[in-house]
Amino acid sequence: MEKLNETLTTQLNHRTIRKFSPKPVTQNELALLFEAARHTSTSEFLQQFSILRITDPAKKEAIREISHQDYVGGNGELLIFLADLNRNYQIRKQLGKDVGRLQTTDLFFQAQNDMVLAVQNTLLAAESLGLGGVILGSINDDPKRLVEVLELPKLTYPILGLQIGHPAQEPQLKPRLPLEFTVFENDYPTEFPVEKLADYDKIVHTYYDLRDANRRVDEFTTQIASAKLDKRVTKRDDIVAALHHQGLCLE
Repeated sequence: MEKLNETLTTQLNHRTIRKFSPKPVTQNELALLFEAARHTSTSEFLQQFSILRITDPAKKEAIREISHQDYVGGNGELLIFLADLNRNYQIRKQLGKDVGRLQTTDLFFQAQNDMVLAVQNTLLAAESLGLGGVILGSINDDPKRLVEVLELPKLTYPILGLQIGHPAQEPQLKPRLPLEFTVFENDYPTEFPVEKLADYDKIVHTYYDLRDANRRVDEFTTQIASAKLDKRVTKRDDIVAALHHQGLCLE
């Protein structure tokens, strides 16, 4: 294997941090994180994402309630990343043009991709500075409420949150699927015997056992077969309605 450089070392040692110390993220550190986000790759140079830094205690509390995670809005910084097609609409409107394709699913996907890449760039930058973070898909647990809390204009939509701060824990490295199950050459395999994951299940089982012997001892396949993916109705199913309410994906 090639010798790891500093960037690869940071990437390969990624750990999700959910407990942060009271030490604040400095303004200089924040500025660097925002610059890293700003320099993210962007589809067609449309630059269709924005970041909301949440400092209002009431909004923090509301987002924490939506997410059902007590560390959200606590120590560190809470950032909400938006797919933002409103800015380009405002530009078109002021230049005498209509909304054009900005309300199509295609353009929303481009904005979503810009935003997701920016989240990853920001987190990687944070980890390179010795900070830690957790990506918050949980803000989608009540999408309609979140849009209200953030008081967002049409053609914007919050997709992911990011809590960043100084780590107050040192979690183990969580084992990912082996490459043989995720990287294929030319053709996607048509057969996938679940028993091939037996060795990986043992690794995941050991990970959970060592992490906290007083909690569940789980495996990857049992998680995939658990209630988390069973058919049920949740507020996350309101995402399409929330997108339409924001004037997005209308065709």
